[in-house]
Amino acid sequence: MSLATRVLLGLAAGLAIGLMLAPANAGAAARVVGIIEPVGALWVNAIRMTVVPLLVSLLIAGVASARSGAVARVGGGAVAWFVGLIGLSALIGGLLSRPLLALLGGTSAQAGDLAAATTTSEVTLPPFRDWFVDLLPSNPVAAAAEGAILPLVLFSVIFGLAAGRIAAEDRERIVAGARAVGDTMFVVIEWILAAAPVGVFALALALAARTGASLVGAVAGFVATAAILVVLATLLLYPITAAFSRVSLRRFARGAAPAQAVGFSTRSSLATLPVMMEEAEQTLGVRSEVAGLALPAAVSLFKYASPVVRITGTFFIAALFGVELALAETVALVAGIGALSFYSPGIPSGGLFVMAPLYQAFGLPLEGIGILIALDIVPDMFITASNVTADLAVAALVDRPS
Repeated sequence: MSLATRVLLGLAAGLAIGLMLAPANAGAAARVVGIIEPVGALWVNAIRMTVVPLLVSLLIAGVASARSGAVARVGGGAVAWFVGLIGLSALIGGLLSRPLLALLGGTSAQAGDLAAATTTSEVTLPPFRDWFVDLLPSNPVAAAAEGAILPLVLFSVIFGLAAGRIAAEDRERIVAGARAVGDTMFVVIEWILAAAPVGVFALALALAARTGASLVGAVAGFVATAAILVVLATLLLYPITAAFSRVSLRRFARGAAPAQAVGFSTRSSLATLPVMMEEAEQTLGVRSEVAGLALPAAVSLFKYASPVVRITGTFFIAALFGVELALAETVALVAGIGALSFYSPGIPSGGLFVMAPLYQAFGLPLEGIGILIALDIVPDMFITASNVTADLAVAALVDRPS
């Protein structure tokens, strides 16, 4: 039985048993979840410990050893696909979310009841100026320790570019050392992946047991709409990849499945990076230097499914609070949410908090963001699975022969 099959079976079993135990807030169900939940957390920590050394080593080795113009070609191609696919995602959300919400009952909830049932802690959104300045880390080691991935990516690219301009003998030592670190991390990843079915089972069981009750009532229409549209956006990636890359549709589906299962259960594209690297090179046949450049950039910048869900959530909040949005306002909101998907601060639900200025500009209540954060667990699982699929798609799409 393949790893993908075992991981998907673990995911299905965890969700099924977790739903049977829900709500897990008291009694035997809570004790069972309390015993199993740390297993999933331990497995996620094992994945996370490989991310920084793997990411830095791959970027430095890939950039330093790349031929002249290769970095610009891969990076430019990846960014072009990022922008185009974000536009597709925003278009799907803008055209389909409102009628589907109405069809599935996502516009029938009462604001008073729902708002009273949700509470959020106050979080201060980092100003855009601070985010922009911090893109170049004053201390790369501190950035690595704090998990500031985008600044770390930029430092690694700069370091790799500089290494590419020193004496050939010294450059080869740096590249060989970086590759040795990367190869070592892949051995560790193989050990971690062997435990993936158990880890995914534990994560899925805990999530289903704690959130099962939230799938009923007035928000079911919103959750169902978000899930359906993300699945649709994800399915569109398959023919796009097959048409514009060297990877067949069947091979792409086989390579994406393990990353989707891990992303769905961990809700972290970053934690899924090791699995994506493994599948991109071994299953999809993407060259290591391309995967080492495209995938870290995608994880840092590219949130493919975010516009679909955030646009759906905005229409849900507008209906919830009785805010009418004209056509021009709708178009502006869709475009704004798509653009803001590239700026996601490193805080929980940061992609939602960053929409506060748009909500204020269009007369939408900021309490709506709090409601969406409270409902974000299930949509975020679908978002992450879709995002990692899109990351793999971009890696395949930019892997063109020289």
